[in-house]
Amino acid sequence: MDLTVGPNFFFWEAETIRSFYRDLAATPVARVVLGELVCSKRLPFWRDEIPAAIEVLQAAGKEVALTTLALLTLRRERKITADLMDLDLPVEVNDLSALVQIPEGRHFWVGPLVNVYNEGTLRWLIRRGARRICLPPELTLDSVAVLAGAGRDEGVPVEVWGHGRLPLAISARCYHARLHDRAKDSCQFVCGKDPDGRDVDTMDGQQFLTVNGVQTLSQSTASMALKIDDLHSAGVAALRLSPQSRNFDDICIAYASRLGGETSGAALAARLRPLVPGGNLSDGFLSGPAGAAWSGERMGKPN
Repeated sequence: MDLTVGPNFFFWEAETIRSFYRDLAATPVARVVLGELVCSKRLPFWRDEIPAAIEVLQAAGKEVALTTLALLTLRRERKITADLMDLDLPVEVNDLSALVQIPEGRHFWVGPLVNVYNEGTLRWLIRRGARRICLPPELTLDSVAVLAGAGRDEGVPVEVWGHGRLPLAISARCYHARLHDRAKDSCQFVCGKDPDGRDVDTMDGQQFLTVNGVQTLSQSTASMALKIDDLHSAGVAALRLSPQSRNFDDICIAYASRLGGETSGAALAARLRPLVPGGNLSDGFLSGPAGAAWSGERMGKPN
């Protein structure tokens, strides 16, 4: 089992992006997915940064892929997706409509926003050209084992969400713009004020969700720190780590130490908690009563 870093969900300043990928190049991750997944309005900022990020990551021996948008609604967004085919890099599909732009016979990856819930879907995608599949984060461990086994039979590695705020939904409406009384078309990129998303509580003050422009995320950080042995036994090929604005290189190193047998799951969880936004971890989708649950509580470790 090794590590994949997924695309950055958030809107950061250019220098933050540059330093992030320079630091990431020095970490023990195997591959990195680059590009804009959430909002096509951010793409002009990414275009100037992607070539340099590719260069520094490939020079460090990382495999690099480019993501599609998660919600393709406009003609220009379809054109942007088609343009990805001109680059000599794998493309990760995060909206099935992007397959229209991928020629028959061309290989691609499948990201966690595609609903691969059963063996039929997984095998259909492999026949269509998928050569790497990251499962949606809401699957149970039993389902992960079945799908990882099917992928292994087909010779295609299957990875799971290993760390990061969970991508729960994408909307055509921008929550950040509405929060600041702005129209989506004149948002002035207000989402950049919240580099790890804006937390949303219920009216009675209960922690609930996080918003990131048009995207809804979990407020807790999902972490498979205590589930790595189970996932390894299930045949999972890689853990996917989702970027955050601070301490991410330390997080990658911590997971690599766990995969290398140098530390325990409990020690990894303890190391992660002060590094993540809000300090809350969760892993409930695998086997808990709810996605926001944390199995560490049952081991006497507070959330």
